[in-house]
Amino acid sequence: MGWSFNIGKIGGTVLRVHVTFFLLLVWIWFMHYQIGGTAAAWEGVAFIVAVFACVVLHEFGHALAARHYGIKTPDITLLPIGGLARLERMPEEPRQELVIAIAGPMVNVVIAALIIFALGGTAGIEQMLQVEDPRADFLVRLAGVNIFLVLFNLIPAFPMDGGRVLRALLATRLSWAKATQIAANIGQGLAFLFGFLGLLYN
Repeated sequence: MGWSFNIGKIGGTVLRVHVTFFLLLVWIWFMHYQIGGTAAAWEGVAFIVAVFACVVLHEFGHALAARHYGIKTPDITLLPIGGLARLERMPEEPRQELVIAIAGPMVNVVIAALIIFALGGTAGIEQMLQVEDPRADFLVRLAGVNIFLVLFNLIPAFPMDGGRVLRALLATRLSWAKATQIAANIGQGLAFLFGFLGLLYN
């Protein structure tokens, strides 16, 4: 992908960061600086870096599941909107795609569970929803982000993880082409719905 920088290689997979990610960090720094000064600014940057570390682990969840089926992942690119793992080829069977698609969100489930366990189970829903508040607890917010990543990625909108799960399930009874068409149509419908709701409540 153009405008991305190679920052390392893990298990045969090149990890890249798109230049716009660094622009996001600068924006986060200034936004948090206006709220709480220098300390809040650097904590905001640290939080975003932690979030994207979770995104990287999410994408490597896909990569490891794909490797189990002999599918390599040449590279993973980090973007401001998330991560993108590029597989060398598509899975051959619906069950394989199902496992590969669900592996990423399951990584976030484990991360959230570990954080909540480390906090002694004291993290409440209201606290985890305060993701944008730099005054809220760092780890509680990080747990909240991981839960959000699970819910967001499992929305059945192809080509998101949830859409791939849907296609895999459909492909157990339909052809790949028909399953892909239905999953894509549902994804387009959900995109329209979310766009309409965004305009309605903006």
